[in-house]
Amino acid sequence: MQYKTLGNTGLLVSQICLGTMTFAGGEGMWKHVAGVEQAGADELVKVSVDAGVNFIDTADVYTDGQSEITLGRSLKNLGIARKDVVIATKAYGRTGKGRNDVGASRGHIMDAIDASLKRLQTDYIDLYQIHATDLVTPIEETLRALDTLVQQGKVRYVGVSNWHAWRIMKALGISESKNLVTFDTLQAYYSIAGRDLEREIVPLLEDQKMGLLVWSPLAGGLLSGKFSRENQKPEDSRRSNFDFPIVDKERTWKVLDVIRPIAEARGVSVATVSLAWILAKPFVTSVIIGAKKQEQLKENLAAAELVLSAEEMKKLDEVSTLPPEYPGWMVPFQNANRLADVPRF
Repeated sequence: MQYKTLGNTGLLVSQICLGTMTFAGGEGMWKHVAGVEQAGADELVKVSVDAGVNFIDTADVYTDGQSEITLGRSLKNLGIARKDVVIATKAYGRTGKGRNDVGASRGHIMDAIDASLKRLQTDYIDLYQIHATDLVTPIEETLRALDTLVQQGKVRYVGVSNWHAWRIMKALGISESKNLVTFDTLQAYYSIAGRDLEREIVPLLEDQKMGLLVWSPLAGGLLSGKFSRENQKPEDSRRSNFDFPIVDKERTWKVLDVIRPIAEARGVSVATVSLAWILAKPFVTSVIIGAKKQEQLKENLAAAELVLSAEEMKKLDEVSTLPPEYPGWMVPFQNANRLADVPRF
């Protein structure tokens, strides 16, 4: 297992992060996503920690709060010291029937952090993330609330999830000008089947030294190896019932046509190759993997040991490359001869 700093901080996290969206049971969408009860969760946490994973991600809305409860119990059951694991959780989603039981307002954040601490049985959260874009609450209000939590010692680092590049940059500017806590990470969707992040967000992250935490690296199971152009709705996959995240399916089939021969030649799964491709990207801090079974988890963890060759990466990059989009194609065109010699008169 390799480790990277959490954005521009000194905190080291494993390049693979255990996602806990599958923990516990639930209604609605959670029927398709979750279902791992306590004993199974304990096993998944143990296998991950034994493999070198020190980073675990959850959220207050996962299985209506039961994911946090299950994770907290797992750490206690396994006797894992709190200092030896980096816990990330999130706030924003609806957690009750009240008008203010949702969003990134100061009121909701203050309520949400205490509820998460109680469910996780801990005194602090290592990485506290705003789970979504709140179009109602001013960004400064959210940042001031997070700054208060850091001052109180309830939170150590803060991050954001599912924000536009311009909004992240605006938040960073506010933090600098007001001397408030700064976002250290972005948690976002990224996969070889969905590289939209590379247009505007990746350049921002690299420039501002923010960390990238990848959710749904297998595109909701589309890159698990179960799906193909001929078998687009396998019975044993949650994506067959919950078709998310949005993906260009035709491009994905072409990508899988290239991944499969590489996987077969390496003696690994399609999922392992898909994850290894992401881990090879220098701007990625950690990849969040979720699992219901140990076999699935170990298959995903194997990506940490798989180093793709330059030729394999080239093939995968080419088949999955984004179509050109303005101003992406105009900027390199106009800068092609920026440093070239010119005639002197």
